Amino acid sequence: MRLYLTALKPTDSVTDGFLPAARALGCEVTILTDRPDEHPSAVRCDVRDPRALIDTVEHLGSPDAIFSNSDHLQTETALAAAYFGLPGKDWRACAAAKNKFLMRRRLQEAGVEQVFSLRLGPLDPVPAEVPYPVVLKPREGVASEDVLLVESGLERAVAEVRRRRPGEALVVEEYLEGPLRTLETLGDAGGPRVLGGFRTTLGALPYFVEERLDWAPADESHEHVLAALRALGVGFGACHTEYVVTAAGPRIVEVNYRVIGDHCDFLLGDVLGVPIFEWILGVYLGAPVPAVPEISRFGAAVSLVADRAGVIKDAPGHESVELGDVRLWHRPLRAVGEVVTLTRTNRDYLGVVRAVGPSPERVDAAIEEYRATRPWVVG
Repeated sequence: MRLYLTALKPTDSVTDGFLPAARALGCEVTILTDRPDEHPSAVRCDVRDPRALIDTVEHLGSPDAIFSNSDHLQTETALAAAYFGLPGKDWRACAAAKNKFLMRRRLQEAGVEQVFSLRLGPLDPVPAEVPYPVVLKPREGVASEDVLLVESGLERAVAEVRRRRPGEALVVEEYLEGPLRTLETLGDAGGPRVLGGFRTTLGALPYFVEERLDWAPADESHEHVLAALRALGVGFGACHTEYVVTAAGPRIVEVNYRVIGDHCDFLLGDVLGVPIFEWILGVYLGAPVPAVPEISRFGAAVSLVADRAGVIKDAPGHESVELGDVRLWHRPLRAVGEVVTLTRTNRDYLGVVRAVGPSPERVDAAIEEYRATRPWVVG
């Protein structure tokens, strides 16, 4: 079986997740990327252009599956898969999920939920009146970059973001107050299956930096999220949806039409006790999603966020340890000697600790013990 994988920059999800999974499934993998020097044995291709992507695959020949885990390449990859008649996502759903303005419009038109939202093009004037507080964000942004809670002075905030992101469209929407949750799904030809979800802890406002995710049991809010995904046409493949449980009910924050990131994809597999990357690739090869097992474990992922600018003086390495009945992994994202400049986004992560154990209390204790004995030092 020949699998074409489209990518931009290298990621742990691809390098340590999807590529080993593809080999385990017996696939011959060809990486298509505009950065071939950064990937082993990759083929150069303008992967942001579906016409170039289709042409390259046709030239190389015999696709059995075309897949991407990149936020930025879902629509292009879906179009290429459709051209070759392969299992894949609906390109229209990919476009609506990626574009936060389209997502809101689709959900409103379907009657799923009503959330104040407006699109600001690069030259559009900023409205004088909005229902403060609001959240300002790039229309197709990632990693919480330039996402701000604005309680007054929207014009000033827009001007600042436009200075950093000239030519990009922005979205202004009402601030959704309440606990932040995620729903993780994986769909085959028969529709999506719920894998589980997480409870998200954010850093201090007005920024939206995700500091911790804890495994959370299913609740009634999942039905609302699934209805929203149906309205968007999202179903096939992996999807990571963020939503807030407001006083008026669940409300979607964003739909990321790929598996959850920041090493929580590995955590998802750890908690479920399944080869999650193989499951995801399997549906592109025509396999059904296996039955989701009953869960008796708890898991958490803590992002180690820099709280100051400076130089990294000391840090733990890439390791896996057992602390009693808890299995814990640490993945450094920066290196000793690097200069840290605070961005107030997920780019401030120094490393990630993920842990799986029999209970929240045991997992919490193990994470605290690890962090106390192996600190990151920035000075």
